[in-house]
Amino acid sequence: MPRYLEAALRCSDAAERSGALVPLHTELVELAGCAPFVVRRLLSDTPKHLRSAGPKPNPFLPWDPALQVELLGTEHVLILNKFPVQRGHVLLITQSWQPQSGWLQTRDWQALAAVEADTAGLWFFNSCAAAGASQPHRHLQLLPRAPGEATCPLAAGVLAQLACEQPAWPWLYTLSPRRRFGCSDAAAELEELYHDHQKQLGLGHPSHQVAPVAPYNVLLDPAWFMTVVRRREHWAGLSINALGFAGCLLVTPQSDTDWLQVHGPYALLEAVAEPRTRLRGPTDAP
Repeated sequence: MPRYLEAALRCSDAAERSGALVPLHTELVELAGCAPFVVRRLLSDTPKHLRSAGPKPNPFLPWDPALQVELLGTEHVLILNKFPVQRGHVLLITQSWQPQSGWLQTRDWQALAAVEADTAGLWFFNSCAAAGASQPHRHLQLLPRAPGEATCPLAAGVLAQLACEQPAWPWLYTLSPRRRFGCSDAAAELEELYHDHQKQLGLGHPSHQVAPVAPYNVLLDPAWFMTVVRRREHWAGLSINALGFAGCLLVTPQSDTDWLQVHGPYALLEAVAEPRTRLRGPTDAP
């Protein structure tokens, strides 16, 4: 078993016994017309920090030591997601304050690549609240996967697009293959893809903008890297973060499942993403 995954599972057992970890209980929901998306219904109470309005305390400064999986040098730490749906869900956070809405930096990609070299899976990043982020302190997220396991429900569709066997989706995004996974320069490739996507999508560049000019999500696995531009966080009572664009949806009592069945999950994603017909200029307002 990969070392970081083994450490995360061991830490999960201890943290759950102590009450530091609060797994969210869900059930699969079969909704007509939603395949290949995986739809789950939340059975647990919605965590208080996700319900409350106004300023929230920063749970990462300091982070709960009971959730710590491993320190990564002096700048990053791998911790458990306190409210996981999947066991082993971990967050890569900065040890000191860095804004979630700022530019991801070289050292962030280096830390991600170091973890990924041992424990692969689906990585995702929500740039701000409008893109589904629940905290303003920088954090990237990893759902570990076993070798040969599909990283997400839409992975086959992503690979089909890369092979030019499936048309592009109708929202504003960029998709690229990864060619240096597992190599010594994997971090450099990730950073290069990140900035190339930001430029193609009109989100700016650190040399010209203090932060990207619009909300966005990043998703990546060993084979591909994708960036999606967002225009809103929710639609039809469903909150959508990066995992929505991976094919994972979570419904709550507030969700309009009738709308979802009538219109389908692709229409849901189209409603929360920027239209593909509108390429943003680097000076456009978010």
